[in-house]
Amino acid sequence: MPVGAARLQTPTPAAQAHRLPGLDVLRAIAVAWVMLFHSFLNEGPDEGLVWLCHYGWMGVDLFFVLSGYLIGSQVLTPLARGERLSFGGFYLRRAFRILPAFLAVLAVYLLVPGFRESPGLESAWKFLSFTLNLLIDYRQNQAFSHAWSLCVEEHFYLVFPLLAWWLMRRASTAAFVAICASVVLGGIALRAGVWLHDFETEGPVGESARSWFAEDIYFPTWNRLDGLLAGVVLASLKTFRAQWWRRAQAYANVALLAGLGVVAAAMWLFRERTGLLANAIGWPVLSAGFALLVFAGTTRASWIGRWSIPGVGWLAATSYSLYLVHKGVFHVVDESVGELLTAHSLVAFAIYGTAALAAAAVLHYGVEQPFLRLRDWALDARARTHAPGAGAVRGPALGE
Repeated sequence: MPVGAARLQTPTPAAQAHRLPGLDVLRAIAVAWVMLFHSFLNEGPDEGLVWLCHYGWMGVDLFFVLSGYLIGSQVLTPLARGERLSFGGFYLRRAFRILPAFLAVLAVYLLVPGFRESPGLESAWKFLSFTLNLLIDYRQNQAFSHAWSLCVEEHFYLVFPLLAWWLMRRASTAAFVAICASVVLGGIALRAGVWLHDFETEGPVGESARSWFAEDIYFPTWNRLDGLLAGVVLASLKTFRAQWWRRAQAYANVALLAGLGVVAAAMWLFRERTGLLANAIGWPVLSAGFALLVFAGTTRASWIGRWSIPGVGWLAATSYSLYLVHKGVFHVVDESVGELLTAHSLVAFAIYGTAALAAAAVLHYGVEQPFLRLRDWALDARARTHAPGAGAVRGPALGE
């Protein structure tokens, strides 16, 4: 996941100067955190980090906030300048960015059963139609289930440009605030209502006949809009309140510390991950905390944005491929040498991680990069046939 904000091509030298190290740090943290959560290492690299592994699913929500900010910036920037938004250019960029690597990994899951981390795999059409997160039987078919977050992002890509274009026809701050409030409050009410209904009719989580928490609350797009919305709000402030944004960046480190505090509060709310309180109000709290961290990452004046840490940029660049393959690779390693590594957690952590990074590199350089170059060629050709300003918004600073 997201996944979407992690989707960053390896930068060219010309683009390097425009990169934001703080966002790379957050991408790298997000994908590493998700990997810890999905790891077959029950206790992670050290028993003292069990709590960190327990909350690793939050990495996806960090990806959602990053994606909302990056995609929101791409869509809103031309609209703020009064230019026509190129829907064709936007969807072309998304298709070339997302589909090749996704389809390659899906083909491996379909054709090589031994790669699957779980025996059951949903029908291919659910993956291809990006309806997996709405129709999955999670108790029976858990293989490649982490593609649920990609479905959420695809729905966001489909709807958000249309909504932004419609709102900009009659720009209104009040309408924007009303929509944001409706999404947050509606999400709280919806998740709480679903939780109460399912708990009453199907029993406690883990004891019911189906995995209703995953299928009805955790996966569906309409329950996971808080992170994307938080990112879009950031993009809106940067685009339409530029002077305020620049003044606020002077307090980036304050935002960073506040964000860590809010995320800690969200962790407290999610101490019972499947509980009612957590799933009613925990998501907007967590998203607000991550939004503060992302804000801090957008300036080089912050502690996390000041320096480019060796290796972090590469990890951020390959994080989409890494997200796609890591569960399958973990399974292959576990089946091959897992028993030998049981008593050697640090060595096991290094081996599992190295294998996942190697597979991600193959996918990134063998599939992602060639199609990104093809995308750039297609966009250049398309731009030559359109009037100035009609092409898709492109810019290395957005990393998409």
